Order: sequence, then C-alpha cells, then structure tokens
Amino acid sequence: MPAVATALAAVGPSTRHAVVFPSAAVAACLAQELTEAVKATAAVKGIPLPTAPLDIAKAPFEVDSLVVVSILCAVEPILGVELSEQVVRTGGYPSVQAAIDHLMPRIEAQWAAKIGS
Repeated sequence: MPAVATALAAVGPSTRHAVVFPSAAVAACLAQELTEAVKATAAVKGIPLPTAPLDIAKAPFEVDSLVVVSILCAVEPILGVELSEQVVRTGGYPSVQAAIDHLMPRIEAQWAAKIGS
C-alpha cells in the first residue's frame, strides 16, 4: 500500500458529513402555515373554501406577499438560518401551491448559500 493511502487509512473515515436540505419538512411547514393563513382570510371575507388541505392548496385564492413573508419565520427554525424576504414574489401568489412551488427552490438556494453545502 502506498504511504499516502496507509496514512489516510490510519486517520480513518472522513468526519465531514453532508448536510441535506430538509425539503419535506420545509414544504410541510409552508403548506400548513399558508393553508391556515388562507383559511383565516377566507373566514374573515366570507369566502368558501374546500375542506381538504390538498384542495385548499390548489384552490384559486390570492395569497398576499406580506403574509408569506411573515410565514418565513416558521420555516427558519427548521433550517437554522434566517431567510431574506427576497425569496417572496412581490404581489403575492394565486394559490397556496403556487407559493410553495415558487418558494421552495429559492429557500433552498438561500439555505445552501448560508450553510455552504
């Protein structure tokens, strides 16, 4: 065995661990928080919504960008980083699902930049 390989074998396996973006947890948190926000707004405005969470997510219902910015705070503890409000589209989203679809890659990009994965 060459000297370098012997030296590396003596040190043992790498202690560096890959950190994986918690996409399922982030998406679930966003879905729950956005759905609750939409339900609250619909109740105040007297707008009927479907009862199933998946149907609510797909329902055409304007999701205000300021509401989405406030919801980012619920995601931050999962990620261990503070998110910039720049991940949120100005003007909001036409549905919960549209918000999630837009936010997820942007949140992951910010997380990766801060975690350094």
